[in-house]
Amino acid sequence: MTNHIYRVTAFSDSVDGGNLAGVVLDADSLSEEQMLGIAKEVGYSETAFVMKSTKADYKVRFFTPTDEVDLCGHATIATFNLLRDLGVITVGDYTQETKAGILELQVLDHYVYMEQNAPKYYEIMDKKEIEGCFDSQQRDYIGDMPIQIVSTGLKDIILQVKDLETLLGLRPNLEKINLISKKHDVVGIHAFCLETLSNGEAHVRNFAPRYGINEESATGTANAALACYLMKYQKHEFHGDFVIEQGYSMKRPSKIMVKVRVAGDDTMQVYVGGSAVLI
Repeated sequence: MTNHIYRVTAFSDSVDGGNLAGVVLDADSLSEEQMLGIAKEVGYSETAFVMKSTKADYKVRFFTPTDEVDLCGHATIATFNLLRDLGVITVGDYTQETKAGILELQVLDHYVYMEQNAPKYYEIMDKKEIEGCFDSQQRDYIGDMPIQIVSTGLKDIILQVKDLETLLGLRPNLEKINLISKKHDVVGIHAFCLETLSNGEAHVRNFAPRYGINEESATGTANAALACYLMKYQKHEFHGDFVIEQGYSMKRPSKIMVKVRVAGDDTMQVYVGGSAVLI
């Protein structure tokens, strides 16, 4: 039997926004080669394959057109919004088994929030290594905050850009970004500024050519890492609730919500969430 491929856009309430993901239900009988083939056929940045699990409510595997990744935020948001809208699940708390661990999900009437791993902060990078990754009309386009590799499940280089106009005008050198991503074993570069178009906390662009994604319109895990980074370096400016804009440079406006809760021992609980629409 051929598995049905659902096409869903996550982190948007409109088919014209968000980040597209494929979702395949009842995928237990598919081989890795078949899943990769379907992901290539779908052609989106990620496709999620939903299976039975003995450890959680569901097991989900994620494939780009070129490889399997441990976790994908926007495809998870797409998957569990879809399961609710199809009537497979109802509002409530669920767990998913992924290669990044067993993670909790909060399914609400119109949104899904996905638990992330506690943040890990890796090396701080030299500005000179990053400068050649982008062409900018503004010579000194990089902001003053540290350029750091951060992960809540997937490692990304978090890069502050000085202002919104400069961020939107960046022209990526994909070959250099690819080489640096491989060198530091990260997904890609997550560039942000604190100037926004609405009342959000940050505006971002994400570049991951190492995984066949020149630019992504909505990125769950990278924005969770960004929110933790901002809580670390500007904890007096933020209170743990973030609305992050992405995708405007691609004409696919997206809204990613992140909740960061800090316990008394400074441990962090991190959730990334949003809505999703079936195409």
